[in-house]
Order: sequence, then C-alpha cells, then structure tokens
Amino acid sequence: MTQTPTEPRSRWSPWSVHGDGRAIRPGDVVHPDERLSWPRTVGVGVQHVVAMFGATFTVPLITGFPPATTLFFSGLGTLLFLVITGNRLPSYLGSSFAFIAPVLAAKAGGDIGPALGGILVAGAALAVVGVVVQLAGARWIDALMPPVVTGAIVALIGLNLAPVAWDGGGNGGVKAQPLIAVVTLVAILLATVIFRGFLARLSILLGVVVGWVLAAVLGKLDPKAVTGLKEAAWVGLPDFHAPAFSLRAVVLVIPVILVLIAENAGHVKAVAAMTGRNLDKDMGRAFLGDGIATMLAGAGGGSGTTTYAENIGVMAATRVYSTAAYWVAGVAAVLLGLSPKFGALILTVPAGVLGGATTALYGLIAILGARIWIENRVDFHDPVNLMTAAVAVIIGAANYTLTAGDLSFNGIALGTAAALVIYHGMRLIAHLRGTTPESRRGPEPEL
Repeated sequence: MTQTPTEPRSRWSPWSVHGDGRAIRPGDVVHPDERLSWPRTVGVGVQHVVAMFGATFTVPLITGFPPATTLFFSGLGTLLFLVITGNRLPSYLGSSFAFIAPVLAAKAGGDIGPALGGILVAGAALAVVGVVVQLAGARWIDALMPPVVTGAIVALIGLNLAPVAWDGGGNGGVKAQPLIAVVTLVAILLATVIFRGFLARLSILLGVVVGWVLAAVLGKLDPKAVTGLKEAAWVGLPDFHAPAFSLRAVVLVIPVILVLIAENAGHVKAVAAMTGRNLDKDMGRAFLGDGIATMLAGAGGGSGTTTYAENIGVMAATRVYSTAAYWVAGVAAVLLGLSPKFGALILTVPAGVLGGATTALYGLIAILGARIWIENRVDFHDPVNLMTAAVAVIIGAANYTLTAGDLSFNGIALGTAAALVIYHGMRLIAHLRGTTPESRRGPEPEL
C-alpha cells in the first residue's frame, strides 16, 4: 500500500498534515498522528459528535442522571483519554450501557449519590487494571476473559435490561405509552434500512425525534418538563452532583469493569487492525484513561464511560483515524454540556419514546454478545463453553438476586461471577481429568 507523503508537523502541533490536507488517496488512511486541513478535521469531528450523541444521551434519560452533565463529562473524559494515551488511540468516551442496570438498582430510593459512588469506585478499579496491564502486558486479560466469557457477560446485560424497556423500571416504558413506543421503534427500523451512511447510524436518534413529535402532537409531553425547558438558560454550568458511598452500590456496579475491559481491548485491537499499527503496548493506557474518565464522571454527576464502537464505525467509513478530530468532538460535547436548555430539552422525551428506543438498544446489546461468539468462532461443541454461556445468560436474564445483610447482588453481578467461575473451574477439572475435547480426540495421527 502506497501512503501519501505528509507534511512535517510543526513544533506546536502533535499532528502532521496528511498529503495536501484535502484528499485521501485510494488505499491510504489518515493515521492518529496525522490530520487533514482544519476545516475538514472539524467536519469529521462533528460527525463523531453526531455518531455518539444518540447513545450518550439515552443512558442518562434511562437512569435519571442529568443529561447535560453526562454529555459534559463524556467530552471532558474524551479529552483526558487523548492526553493519557498520548494522542495514539483515537476513541470517543460515551456513556456505557453496561452501567444502566446496576445504576438503576443502586438508586432504587431515587438518590443518585450511591450510584455515583459505585461508578467512581468502578472507574478507580479500571484505572488500577490499566496500570497493571501497562506494566505486565495484556495477555492475562485474554486468559481471564476469553471470548466465550466476554460474549456471555455482554449478552446477559442486554437481557437483564429487557424488563426496563417494557415498564421503565416501574416508571413507564412501552407499557405506559404503547402507541408512541411502537411508532418510535418502527421509525428506528425504517431509518436503518432507508437511509445510507451517517443517517443510518443515527437511526436511534431519528426514531426518538419521530416519537417525540408524535407525543407532542398527542399532548403526551410532561408539562413539568416542558415548563423546565422554557425556563432553562441557554448557557450555564451543568447540574453537578456529589457521590455518596455505600458498599451495596459498589458491589452492584463493580462487575461492570469486566465489560469495560472487554470493550476497550476490542476497540484498541480494531483500530490497530484498521491502521496497520500494533497498539497492544497502549492497552493499559486505554484502560487507565477510561478508568480516570469514569472516576471523573462519578465524582460530578455523569454516567460511566467507555470507548464507543459507533465512532470506530465513523473511522472505518471515512478512513480518518486522526486524534485531532476527537479533540474537536470532545470540545463540542463539553460546550453542549454547558447549555442547560439542551439538557432540559432531553428531559422532555416521554416514557413511550424511551420504551421504543430501548427495545432496540437492549436487544442490540444482547446480540452483540452473540456477535462476539461468532466473530471469535467460539466452539459450542465444547461443553465448558456451552455451560458457561448457558448458565450465565439465564442468571442475568432472570435477574437472580442474592441478598446478604445490607448487600445485594443482582443478575449482572451474579451472572458475571458465574461466567468466570464456571469457565475456569470446569476448564481446570476437564484438564485434570483429561476430558477436554482435545483429550477425547487423542493425539494427531502421524503422517
């Protein structure tokens, strides 16, 4: 592959200009340490904002967190991530859906403080993992969480959230406004197949807009939310909240770091494959960056963060992997977070719209788990893999709950623990007993 010559970077800029800064030749990519002209870089950065927006603002809507605050911390976390990774890993840190179920459980009394404390502790734990990986290497992550375990954890999170789509955790969902929910879902499905390119990637956001308009026409918008929208200022500080710490909340939230590890590792490998660069040496920095960004969000009232696959899709489509574009996206998100009017607008989205959107979103999470199995060719003829996935998914889907004094372990925590214990426990016993598939087949015949 012939790469277009780049202009030398200036002493004031970490990026060199790719080619003439205007065009990308066939077969070329714009690497993380390169950029196009600034107007084009800003354009790509805005596309990243659009790509992350639908999912990032949906999480606080479901969990009851302040949307503008979450957006503010996602942008700030992205900028921090770029600094920690030395501008070598192009990624946007948006709201992680893995936090939804444990956060809803942790704030069952309505106070988001304990949930924020759990998010902060989870971020600290991920940061510690990042330091360990940076010092010791990333191979032990693959050994601890092989694809069958990772896929099971991701799938059980989506299935665990399914009841929330139906009744909104007791506050609405499809059950409250079925017509609006169905119209929203149909709009999402149609937008996915009617449009091309970035509009297709915005199918969730477009469906929410269609559902919101229908709810407004039918008079189903919450009057208090509409009043809040009218009274909100155009510019102002986000609605910050301080965390509170409870052991129960920490126990509920902490298993999410396993999902964050899997997501970050997968995204680093994806970017490495697309750019032709070995980024394994920066894996620990990615964990550390996401961990500190999640800590920052938990300390101020935002949702926990993760690297976003949506933005990797944008890079694959544009072939622009420049971290300069992510600086643009991060700054844009921070500025949007400084508009209370914008946050108040998001709060007007009615329960039925959320129910329709989350029906698709939670299902996509569950199917993503299956996709991990398929892409990694997990062998389900192996009873260890089969039982690991089967038991963990059911524990998560049924939301098995274990209470011990003041502590409560929900389906995600128990399902995650089950996946790890069953896989490694059965694998060890099978190895000792000689009942692994390799042992049953016996030695390969000599030629």
